[in-house]
Amino acid sequence: MMTQNLLIELLVEELPPKSLKQLGDSFAQLLTASLEVQGLMNQNALVTAYATPRRLAVHIGNVAAQAADKAITQKLMPVKVGLDAQGQATPPLLKKLASLGADASVVPQLKRELDGKTETLFWDSIATGTALTDGLQKALQETITQLPIPKVMTYQLADGWQSVNFVRPVHALVALHGADIVPINILGLQAGRETQGHRFEAKVNPIVLKDANSYAQQLSTEGAVIASFAARREEVAHQLAVAAAQENLTPIDDDALLDEVTALVEHPNVLVGTFNAEFLKVPQECLILTMKANQKYFPLLDAQGKLANKFLLVSNIRPLDPAQVIAGNERVVRSRLADAKFFFDQDRKKTLASHVPELDKVVYHNKLGTQGLRMHYVRAIAKMIGEQLGGDALANQADEAAKLAKADLLTDMVGEFPGLQGIMGRYYAQYEGLSDEVAFAIEDHYKPRFSGDALPRNPVGVCVALADKLETLVNMFGIGEIPTGDKDPFALRRHALGIIRILTEKNLLLDLNALISQVIKIIEDKNIPTQWASSQQSTVVTQQEIIAKGSSELLLTFICERLAGNLREQGSTAQEVDAVLSLNPQQLSDIPKRLAAVRAFAALPEAASLAAANKRVSNILKKSGGHIPEEVHTKLLQEEAERTLHQTLTTLLPETETAFAAGDYTASLQILAKLKLPIDTFFDHVMVNVEDELLRNNRLALLRQLQQTMNRVADLSKLAVN
Repeated sequence: MMTQNLLIELLVEELPPKSLKQLGDSFAQLLTASLEVQGLMNQNALVTAYATPRRLAVHIGNVAAQAADKAITQKLMPVKVGLDAQGQATPPLLKKLASLGADASVVPQLKRELDGKTETLFWDSIATGTALTDGLQKALQETITQLPIPKVMTYQLADGWQSVNFVRPVHALVALHGADIVPINILGLQAGRETQGHRFEAKVNPIVLKDANSYAQQLSTEGAVIASFAARREEVAHQLAVAAAQENLTPIDDDALLDEVTALVEHPNVLVGTFNAEFLKVPQECLILTMKANQKYFPLLDAQGKLANKFLLVSNIRPLDPAQVIAGNERVVRSRLADAKFFFDQDRKKTLASHVPELDKVVYHNKLGTQGLRMHYVRAIAKMIGEQLGGDALANQADEAAKLAKADLLTDMVGEFPGLQGIMGRYYAQYEGLSDEVAFAIEDHYKPRFSGDALPRNPVGVCVALADKLETLVNMFGIGEIPTGDKDPFALRRHALGIIRILTEKNLLLDLNALISQVIKIIEDKNIPTQWASSQQSTVVTQQEIIAKGSSELLLTFICERLAGNLREQGSTAQEVDAVLSLNPQQLSDIPKRLAAVRAFAALPEAASLAAANKRVSNILKKSGGHIPEEVHTKLLQEEAERTLHQTLTTLLPETETAFAAGDYTASLQILAKLKLPIDTFFDHVMVNVEDELLRNNRLALLRQLQQTMNRVADLSKLAVN
């Protein structure tokens, strides 16, 4: 069947830049999926998505003018319903056939087959393939309704009476199959071959497309538009790199900003702007954020990563003299940076400590009270952790940092740019002359903020970061705010992963179970300062009641689930992770060493046999029931195999315990290789569940001792092949 390339374009008003890439990709994927289902295109056909601020388009290779006919078998009805005693068609059968476009003449062709236990009539027929016009009409309608549009617009058509819905008003529809127009209509528009180029720089407007294949070339040469999002993004990145290199500087690396700028221009032109070096006295994070967020500029950094007083702007026009464009942008950025400088200067007129009482007026959660009350708990938790990690000196520093950690939320700068919380607290603390330990802890207590983010830089920051995250998790679980599915409005999964990373990567000797219990105790103690006692007593009582109902167990399970997922993402197998975590190790800093030991053990020639034996031992002990003695009585060891196993265990036990106590988990496990032969011999020659109760219990005690010896580092039965 004849095939030609197909082009579909919707010419629209300016699309939302942050969602343009997704809209373009979804438009192409949804449209091609529908055409493929209808048999109009091959799944291996080349598909090219196009997306600019003013258009969504897709070019599809080898699309058929009509889908191939195909044989289909249709189930009609039971024979006893469709045929009378003489084998003639009944009225229900004739009615069914008529609905399928057939009549009584096909009755002799009907097949009788069993459908379950019922003899049923089936009709084999040929379905005519879908014509491209019908198939494309259907595909485009489905695509428009399924596009990921967060909020649609309702607008009137040209007749002034009809209204339609789409992300932005659509002004033209192009549908070309080769050089031929496909006569479809959508959103009140009839398909044609005309589109529009750049608003100001197109050589001709409208652009009359010759055929589907000339689309990108004609838009480029006649319309001054780079239609491909990917190609336009690459061009912007190239121009940014060239312009920055000419200044011996580097543009800031920000993929999200690059995507957004690509979605704002059709004919990118990168220019260099300058601002007064006086503004560099303001923290560079403030200047960078205001240039990126408000103006979509690319700040420039020197070789040391310091902000220069130059920036790159991406214009959508290419005038012969760009001076006016540059001057206009410099004028705008000057005002933005002046605002940032004003906020910075104003904030420094007050100390961070002066903002702390104002936290009593900031609601944290309607069931948990204010930020002031919350930070009262965080201070106590941070101090407790500090005492465990570094004694009174660290505890006092952690308390001071926790007291000031949220104070910058009340500053003008953070009020304008919430993304600077913590960062501005650090700058203001340093300006006041506070120690770097406290200042950096104020910034770092939010870390890690995302996957791969840095951890707190110093022990004070570690204490406050752990305290902040633990308080959030315990209190949120305490009021029943537990993440479900994709919903996690308080980022509790991120908080749990942050705790895991800090405990493991900082190698902290803190017991997770004990830590959570201590946090719950701090909250349950009702040690509420006077200013909160009357207004928030009832909230805290309700919270304690929920905590008492077992949220600590839920929280531990929640953290362990995050831990297991994190370990698998880092390359450990599910079996290895299960083997280690099934012992519920409370010092998370131990887990990487345990996993490494398990991997080394699994490489031993004896590993498979020992794991299988361990699993067999576990099953025997589970089924034994009753009380198993603590000690093995040597006088009851009758068989040579059980005496040998007991002797080997007695010899190896001090070695494994010494290695385990020293934290050498690999050696502790590898010593177990010597148990293979005694264990195999034991199971070959010894019956455990004998009738003699004393003998049976003694052998069960021997197996339990074996299990305890083998499973100090990990549950090796989890490594057994099922």
